[in-house]
Amino acid sequence: MTTRRDIKPEQGSAVLLSRRGALGLAGAGAVAGLARPAIAQTTIEWKMATVWPKDLPGPGQSAQRICDAIEVMSGGRMRVRLFAAGELAPPAGVFDAVSGGTAQMGHAASAYWQERMPAAVFFSAVPFGLLPQEQMTWIELGGGQALWERLYAPYGVQPFMGGNSGGQMGGWFTRPVERLEDLNGLKVRMPGLGGEVLRRLGATPVSLPAEELIPALRSGLLDAAEFLGPASDRALGFQSVSKLYYAPGFQEPNGTYEALVNAVAFNGLPEDLREIIRAACRVETSRALSESNWLNADALRQLTENDGVEVRHYPEDVLLALRATSADVVSGLAATSDLAREIYNSYAEAQAHLGPWSAVTEGLMLRARAL
Repeated sequence: MTTRRDIKPEQGSAVLLSRRGALGLAGAGAVAGLARPAIAQTTIEWKMATVWPKDLPGPGQSAQRICDAIEVMSGGRMRVRLFAAGELAPPAGVFDAVSGGTAQMGHAASAYWQERMPAAVFFSAVPFGLLPQEQMTWIELGGGQALWERLYAPYGVQPFMGGNSGGQMGGWFTRPVERLEDLNGLKVRMPGLGGEVLRRLGATPVSLPAEELIPALRSGLLDAAEFLGPASDRALGFQSVSKLYYAPGFQEPNGTYEALVNAVAFNGLPEDLREIIRAACRVETSRALSESNWLNADALRQLTENDGVEVRHYPEDVLLALRATSADVVSGLAATSDLAREIYNSYAEAQAHLGPWSAVTEGLMLRARAL
């Protein structure tokens, strides 16, 4: 209660309110507070189209975790609903769905757009190219992100790294590869640049979807097939039709997934939500790589210890031929456009810059641990 002793002289008699007046003003304030309309939080609703089957281990899970992270990190202000392959757009149409605004986001791998933009493959994997950590370093610090954005800018698409499957295996073979001549006439499922490399060395690349690979190997339609890594390969059942598992996966030493965002929608967001999308993609890139390494290590042990699979290395003459031919195939991408040449040069410079460090750290350490 206010008393006369609480009133400062300079406040004067204007502040000397009667008890009835004070209560009246308090009541009026309370009524005014009740009458003030509540400010409702508006949730931004987005769609994400993916190239992956529903709940596909690895990339499908990465896409869902990005959606979940955006909602949690935004405190519910933004929600992204995931649509698996074919639900909102076919796999080949995901880029156009994001570009045209049918979906505000997409999740894929840049190699899917190779026919439209040959240089797009540099942002997923190229034969004998950057390893996962090297790829991340090039994108984040070596100028790769800016070049990626320039490549997609004409389509109104903003790209981010959105996961990583790590390095791949060389594939499953129904007959051994002991010398270079063994590639002649080899019917092999290896998409992308790796398939072109093998074609130039005498093999016959065959394009088949994942669900047809096991029957094709069993029937003899295929002599060899490459899919992903031990975890996914074992889940698909390759060990039931072949016991020869070759390494290294020269065709894809890295497996970056991409998160695609419609540029108009992205730039229309408040700055904090744009940063949340960036952060969600960055966190998932690191987590997916860690998860892939863990699961592949476990699956490789099961394949060799429980399933009777033999991991073989490509012979040296085969590797040398694969590497030389890969260099020709990859450098040929530079001739497709001026921007493609810039991307190729930047990628090559990053590999030359990072390679010696990787060799004296990871390379020598792995050899020392194997002694």
